Amino acid sequence: MEQPLVSIVIPVYNAAPDLARCIESVRKQTYHNIEVFLVNDGSTDASSPICHMYERIDPRVHVIDRENSGVSAARNAGISAAQGKYLQFVDSDDYLAPNATASLIECSEHAGADLVIAHYYRVDGEDVTKHGFLRRRDVMDQREFARELMCEPASFYYGVLWNKLYRTALIKDNGILCREELDWSEDFLFNLEYIRYAHRFCAIDTPIYYYVRNEKSITQTQIDLMGVVKTKSTLFTYYKHLYESLGLYEKFKPQICKYLVASAEHK
Repeated sequence: MEQPLVSIVIPVYNAAPDLARCIESVRKQTYHNIEVFLVNDGSTDASSPICHMYERIDPRVHVIDRENSGVSAARNAGISAAQGKYLQFVDSDDYLAPNATASLIECSEHAGADLVIAHYYRVDGEDVTKHGFLRRRDVMDQREFARELMCEPASFYYGVLWNKLYRTALIKDNGILCREELDWSEDFLFNLEYIRYAHRFCAIDTPIYYYVRNEKSITQTQIDLMGVVKTKSTLFTYYKHLYESLGLYEKFKPQICKYLVASAEHK
C-alpha cells in the first residue's frame, strides 16, 4: 500500500541541548515517507548548525531560516511549506515514540479521519507518566467530539498540536493558521478553528509523544495574569461560536464558562 506523505513541522529556537534527540526521533520513525521542516526562528545558539547538518545528511529534512518571530510564526512557515497529505507537529525539546507517525496514519487512513488524537507521555525528570482521555475507538462526528472535549476543556490533551494528526488540505483550504499575536494557547485556538472544518475524528490510546516538562518554557516563565485573561477571553469567543454552530452552546454553556477560570492541566 502506498504511504501518503506526512509533513512534520518542528519550530526551533535556541534548542541545541535537546535538538538532536528530537530530530533523531523523527528520522527514526518506522513510517518513512515524511518531509521534515526545521524552522529555525532566529536561534543564537548552536541550533542552526545542527539543523543544517541534518539537512545535509537526510534528504527528507529541510531547514527554513527566519528572523525571530515566535513559535506561531515558525509553525505557520512550516505549514506554508508543507506538501504532505497529512501534517504533524513536534516541539524541539520533546521527542516521538518510534511508531508515532505510523500509528496516527494507520488510524486516519482506516477511519477516513480528519483529526486523530493520541495519548502521550509526560517526562518530568526521571518520572514518565501516561496521559490522555478518549477511550472511544469508533469514528466521531463534530458533535460527538465536541461533547468529549467538554469533559476536559482546559487539558493539554485536547489543546496542544503535538499529539494529533491533521489533514493539510483542510488547513490550507480554510486558511487556518496559528495566531501570531498570542503568546499562550495559540495551539488551542488553532484546534478550535480546525474542528469547525473537520468532520471525522478518531482517537488512539497508544502514547505516541514524549512531552518534556521544561521550566524555561514560555508557559512557565512569561505568562502573566492579564495575559491569561486576555487570551482566554479570545478563546472563549471561538469556543462559543463553535458550539453555537453545532447547536450545543446552551447545553454546554456552564462548562465553557468554567473554562475561563480553568488552568491547562497536564493530563
